[in-house]
Amino acid sequence: MNRYPTVAEVTESARRLVSRFPGTGRLRRVGTSRAGRPLLMLSVGHGPRHVLVVARPHPDEPVGGATALALAELVAGGDRRSPATDPDTVTWDIVLCLDPDGAALSEGIETATAGPAPSLASYYRAAFRPVAAEQPEWAPIVGRPLPESRALFDVIDDLRPVLQCSLHNVDAGGTWAQLTRDLPGLAAPFAASAAALGVPVQHGTYDALYWENPAPGIHVLPPPGSTARPAAGSEDIGLSTWCAPQRYGGATAIVEVPLWATAPADDPTPHADPARALRALSGLVREGGRQVTAVFERARGFLPAPEDSPPVRVLEWMAEDLYDLVADSWGPLVRQAEAGPRTDGSPALTTAGIGALEVVARRQPLRAAGLLLRLLHAAGAPAATGLHHELDALFTAWCTDFETSLRLRWVPVPAQVELQARTVVAAAECALTP
Repeated sequence: MNRYPTVAEVTESARRLVSRFPGTGRLRRVGTSRAGRPLLMLSVGHGPRHVLVVARPHPDEPVGGATALALAELVAGGDRRSPATDPDTVTWDIVLCLDPDGAALSEGIETATAGPAPSLASYYRAAFRPVAAEQPEWAPIVGRPLPESRALFDVIDDLRPVLQCSLHNVDAGGTWAQLTRDLPGLAAPFAASAAALGVPVQHGTYDALYWENPAPGIHVLPPPGSTARPAAGSEDIGLSTWCAPQRYGGATAIVEVPLWATAPADDPTPHADPARALRALSGLVREGGRQVTAVFERARGFLPAPEDSPPVRVLEWMAEDLYDLVADSWGPLVRQAEAGPRTDGSPALTTAGIGALEVVARRQPLRAAGLLLRLLHAAGAPAATGLHHELDALFTAWCTDFETSLRLRWVPVPAQVELQARTVVAAAECALTP
């Protein structure tokens, strides 16, 4: 398939797999979303040890459904080339979509990214990403209980998986994996798979700026109490669903594959002037955020109330402090760069690391602008047309600058799926090894 499957297509494919492999595959409801949608889990195999796979934890990251089906087919077909995919040894439990409500608000993303070379603009016009408090994996960190989070915690408590794999896309960059504990032996097959499929391994990433980095693209969560913690806003990461398998000796691998590859993603050379670049990126995200917020403020009078509109809640959350939070989080890196050669070995200060931060700086205003354009299009108020035209011009220019500055290259969906599936199987092999 050369496009991402929809949630409905993933569900139907899972039902067909259960029919084709009676007794090997089982599909059951493990919870209900806030809006009443079912949370479905496909289990394949009958082994005593469990690998848990979580697809579509973020609705704007659509690869997980396709990867989930590829993994299920591999195990159901009795693939024994790897001990991890032997259905007599391991049961694979696959949550088909952790955030179906968010996915419903991203309907159209599959069509928008279909074809050999989809545009960045088409993606951001269709994508929806909820506020942190409404992201099932992340909500426990900010103290908001969601039924989707509770369902996943219950699955983890019931299955006690040796490994949980959370399936993610990054909009642009390279591929990487974040681990809640080291999985020795993962780096080599991960790098080999990326090379075979022509996907760069990301050196340095915003999501794990201060995590341990034992190999390119492999990031390991620092132990509790360490001064090296995750990105700003995630200091209580131990409360997330990612860390829940640790209660039972299990690990979690967050596997990221890019929609678009960036030219500098795997360039480990020191950046020529990281302090200057970081200050420029901080200005970029602040100014882009200011421009989107200015349009948003002028449109408030004819937009839905926040309590009735998840997209409006996102825009309010971003306008309140998210742009500044991102920009301010790079302050320590600026000081580190200014300190001189002794600290220039940081992955965040390489050409790849600065490129990864540029992705963040450019995407934040684009995410907001894409949402606001959809709201303005649907508003119907006379003033909305003018604001839509004004914002659309900014949005189009930002997309062009993004594509040009980082020389974006679309990664075909089959390559994304194969890389993610290979990485998950390799991580499972490592986790299952005594």
